[in-house]
Amino acid sequence: MRLFFVLLCIYTYTVSLANDSLSYVFRSGEAGYHTFRIPALILAPDKSLLAFCEARKENAGDFGNIKIVLRRSTDNGKTWSDIQVVADAGNLQAGNPAPVVDMLDPQYPYGRIFLFYNTGNNHEYEVRRGNGLRQVWYISSTDNGRNWSAPINITKQVHKPNQPGSDSNYRFAEDWRSYANTPGHAIQLAQKPYRGRIYIAANHSSGPPQNKFEDYAAHGFYTDDHGKTFQLAASVNMKGSNESTAAELSNGRLMLNSRNQQGDIRTRIVSLSSNGGQTWDTSYYDAQLPDPVNQGTLLNLGYQKGKALLAFCNAASNNRRDSLTLRISMDEGKTWAKQWLIDDAPADFKGDYTAYCDLVLINKKTICILYERRGYQQIVLKTIKWR
Repeated sequence: MRLFFVLLCIYTYTVSLANDSLSYVFRSGEAGYHTFRIPALILAPDKSLLAFCEARKENAGDFGNIKIVLRRSTDNGKTWSDIQVVADAGNLQAGNPAPVVDMLDPQYPYGRIFLFYNTGNNHEYEVRRGNGLRQVWYISSTDNGRNWSAPINITKQVHKPNQPGSDSNYRFAEDWRSYANTPGHAIQLAQKPYRGRIYIAANHSSGPPQNKFEDYAAHGFYTDDHGKTFQLAASVNMKGSNESTAAELSNGRLMLNSRNQQGDIRTRIVSLSSNGGQTWDTSYYDAQLPDPVNQGTLLNLGYQKGKALLAFCNAASNNRRDSLTLRISMDEGKTWAKQWLIDDAPADFKGDYTAYCDLVLINKKTICILYERRGYQQIVLKTIKWR
């Protein structure tokens, strides 16, 4: 009996240690970069973990000399490769990395990785005022992220900027201005009738800045032909909906989970689609998902009894970016039955402790969480056994 108790204690300690261990992926000041922000995470076809983020050269601000960089781990996040620059707009901004693995293109039977991102030539507020342009690009890799294609500009297909000039394709009545991908991973739908669709959650502003950020709205865009052409999805009909993340549900449905930029209701906005994210049947504030006006990430973990199992992670606080929490839903987001507090600020810490994050499933029982920590000084990886 005593031996059983000792073995039980050892087992409990091992599980706790595994859940509490951190892997440091990016730290401020590395490789000549001031700050690393906006993490995104995928599992490559060769089972390597690929961690992307923005490398901000001169300061921590959202605009300036910003590259998208990548680190690779071949041992489930214990160690990481050197920093690799994968998207570079010179002295301007390349950001909002949204990677996704396409495993359903017959032309690439061993998989192809897409990395969607944005470039911009002015600060966000100036772009909202009409003084600048945000564009949408992608690059791709067929060797698990070691080498990347030349960038392809898809702005004309997925954006509606009312920009003056000789190119009439940029003139739209809706006058979209600010524009950003998710941030975090994009998704590929696995079930019929939309099997193979690559879907990227996004957001934009429309017209000049409005009170309480009412010029913002979430939307998505997608490709049904593996990146040859792209289509715009409908915008969410809730003013102030902003940074978003998507997950596939059962029977051709899709969930979009969005930040409420207005901040009047400190919860996430959830939108449901019955046609793979093309249009939205309903949108609502989910009181189960508190949020301090921040990013969050949503992930399909598979299916049980015909229903999608979902994971959602965000800074689950009403007043500041802190209390990073992972939640699991067994009923496609109606309720969130399981939760783990992933990281929480010590009592003497001031400011934002945990902020943006992303999730990936590395096996049926294990989720990896890549997230910003300690006032944006670190991007770290934590592994959780969720069942």
